Amino acid sequence: MADQRLYHKVANQILELIDSGVFPPGSRLPGERDLAEKFGVSRVSIREAEIALQAQGRLDIRVGSGAYVLDGGGQLGRGLPKVGPFELTEARALFEAEAAALAAPIITDEAIAELEGYVQAMTRPNGKISPEEADRLFHLTIAKSTNNAAIIYTIENMWKMRSEAVQVQKVYDSVCQNNPSRREDEHNEILEALRSRDSAAARKAMRSHFTTMIEALLVASEEEAYREVKRKASESRSRFLISAQM
Repeated sequence: MADQRLYHKVANQILELIDSGVFPPGSRLPGERDLAEKFGVSRVSIREAEIALQAQGRLDIRVGSGAYVLDGGGQLGRGLPKVGPFELTEARALFEAEAAALAAPIITDEAIAELEGYVQAMTRPNGKISPEEADRLFHLTIAKSTNNAAIIYTIENMWKMRSEAVQVQKVYDSVCQNNPSRREDEHNEILEALRSRDSAAARKAMRSHFTTMIEALLVASEEEAYREVKRKASESRSRFLISAQM
C-alpha cells in the first residue's frame, strides 16, 4: 500500500510539472535517474509512475528513447473531462445524494459494517488503509449498494477526476484535512441515515456533507486569492525598491 501511494504521489508531481508547462507536450522527460534524484525516490517508483501516466494518456513511453509528454487537450486520462473543484463537487452533490437515497432501503448489513470501518479509518488511521482511501471506499460502497451499474460507473469516474486531476486533488486534500472531527460527524450522519434505511435522511445528510465542502472550497479559494494578491504586491514592492536604488 505504501509503495502504491508513493508512485501515485510521484505521478501527480510529474503531472503538476506537465500542467504548469515545465514539461510541455512533445518534450521528453528527464531520465529515470534524474527524476529519482529530483523527487527523492527509487528509479522503480519513477518507472511505475510513468507507466501510470501512460495509462492515463499523458505520456508516450518509447523503448530505448524515453518518456514523451502527450497533449492532454481538454481531457483528463481515460477520456475524463478536465474539471475544477467546484464543478466536481456540484456534480457529486447531485449524484451522490440521490445514490444515498436509492441505497438506503436496500443496503445490506454487511455494507453498513463496511461503512462503519471506513468512518473509523478516516479519523483514526490504523495503518491498514489511509484516510483518503477510506473516504473513497465509503462513497463507492454507497454507490454499489444502489445495485445500479450506471450510478456506480458515474460515481467511480467522478472519484477518478478527484484523484487524477492534480489541482483538484490538492484543493480537496487541503479542505478534507482542515477539520477531521467535522468530517467524521458528517459521514456518521450519512451512516446513521443509511442504518435507519431512511431515504430522505440519507439524501439530506449527503447533500449537507457536500454543502459544507463547497463552503470550505469557497473559503480556500478566497484565501488563495488573498495570498496571490500579497505575493504580487510584494514583487511590485521589491521591483520598486530595486529601481529606486539604481
